[in-house]
Amino acid sequence: MIKRALFSVYQKEGIDIFAKFLQEKGYQIISTGGTFKFLKEKGIDVEEVSSITGFPEVLDGRVKTLHPIIHAGILGMRNKKEHIEQMKNLSIFPIDFVVVNLYPFEGTVKNPSSSFEEIIEQIDIGGVALIRAAAKNYKDVCIIVDNNDFTRVMEELKSKKSVSDTLKLELAAKAFSHTAYYDGLISTYFNRLTNRIFPQESAIPIKEHQELRYGENPHQKAKLYRSYVDSNVSTINASILWGKEMSYNNFMDADGCIDILREFFSDAPFAVIIKHTNPCGAALGKTLEEAYSHALSCDPVSAFGGIVGLNRKVDVETASKIAERFYEIVVAPDYDEKALETLKSKKNLRILKINGNEWNKKGLGYRRIEAGFLVQEWDNIGMNIEGWNIVSKKRPSPSEEADLKFAWKICKYVKSNAIVYAKNLMTIGIGAGQMSRIDSARIAIEKAREAGFNPEGAVMASDAFFPFRDSVDTAAKNGIKAIIQPGGSVKDEDSIKAADEHGIAMIFTGVRHFRH
Repeated sequence: MIKRALFSVYQKEGIDIFAKFLQEKGYQIISTGGTFKFLKEKGIDVEEVSSITGFPEVLDGRVKTLHPIIHAGILGMRNKKEHIEQMKNLSIFPIDFVVVNLYPFEGTVKNPSSSFEEIIEQIDIGGVALIRAAAKNYKDVCIIVDNNDFTRVMEELKSKKSVSDTLKLELAAKAFSHTAYYDGLISTYFNRLTNRIFPQESAIPIKEHQELRYGENPHQKAKLYRSYVDSNVSTINASILWGKEMSYNNFMDADGCIDILREFFSDAPFAVIIKHTNPCGAALGKTLEEAYSHALSCDPVSAFGGIVGLNRKVDVETASKIAERFYEIVVAPDYDEKALETLKSKKNLRILKINGNEWNKKGLGYRRIEAGFLVQEWDNIGMNIEGWNIVSKKRPSPSEEADLKFAWKICKYVKSNAIVYAKNLMTIGIGAGQMSRIDSARIAIEKAREAGFNPEGAVMASDAFFPFRDSVDTAAKNGIKAIIQPGGSVKDEDSIKAADEHGIAMIFTGVRHFRH
């Protein structure tokens, strides 16, 4: 029985070497239009699919391999007598190898100059059908969708004279993952066209980006996958200018850092220090050095081993201050040459340069739970100050209002229950992740005092409403002059009454920022 291999690829690198190898092993090579011409030019004895099917490529190449002679040759089961007899009676030849990769739909969609028509033409039909057919019949057919797998297959053919069932199963699994990713790209694109944010069924297109040493802990295996809908400003797209590869926890923390920078990318010089995805200090300043120094002063103890985020090109003065302490990562849009040189003196420091200028987050947020996913829109509502309501008798002063806006932005990125105290456009105390809001309020005051700050005259931000007036009383006891919170509690009047009793200005935003 003649052995045959079908080639139909977009990415042609290395296919001539593999085709020549198979030919030397006695395989007849068959192929489609562009691939046929490429192999012919490389001196491969190749037969065109249309000459075998007796049917030409039609509709501008949209129909090439969609033919019973091709698909029956792939799907026919070699151990089933009825299949073999039918194939023989219909002059259908078995196909033993299928080498296919698909039209570049992803690259075309990501190219801003691509027209809708160009994108649609990159939806591969015949290639996907070939892959699925070959993968379904993997025991009899070896399917290759990645040119990097040629070497492994050739090695087995050299040593064993056939491809093992183990490798064929692995390649089939890879093939189905490949088409699932491809279909996920297409469905995501079409859902975006129709503004379907939450489709009834979904395939999340993600692709392996890099292997990680381990996950959150050394006993956990981990990899980093890239999402199709990433904005161009992201940790995954950042350049590592210095330092070893990023770990799982590094990516988590750096992602949280960039999220906060999104809020301040067009503001005055801003610095934030992240620890375990929570900000432990943040500040605006007249200079970047001042912003960093003020951010550090909020909680210098927690800052040890943290991540520094900056919204401006880093100068040597700021870099020199940062280099005085131990940090895991510095993240910024750019670095002066001398600043970069200074930071590189810290051999264990990773230096990340943010690439791109598209700061808005795209797509949806996914969180894995056992047996499913929680899916939501990103918390991208922004300041939305038009909906804010001053509910107290006292109005905030202009400086208090500026501090309230600053604290509200930071509070959004602190784990719930979240309390942030701010003064002069810098955080002075942060309470994160406590089971009760009053505990967060107390811890934040304790941290402020430990760092040497007098909270008198500061403002307070709370990510969610106060269920009781106790947090307001605690704020007043420590000299807080203004509070910003969402409101919405059945006991809002108690909080408002407490604010009025203490002469505190209070703003309701109408927006909650829980962060779990």
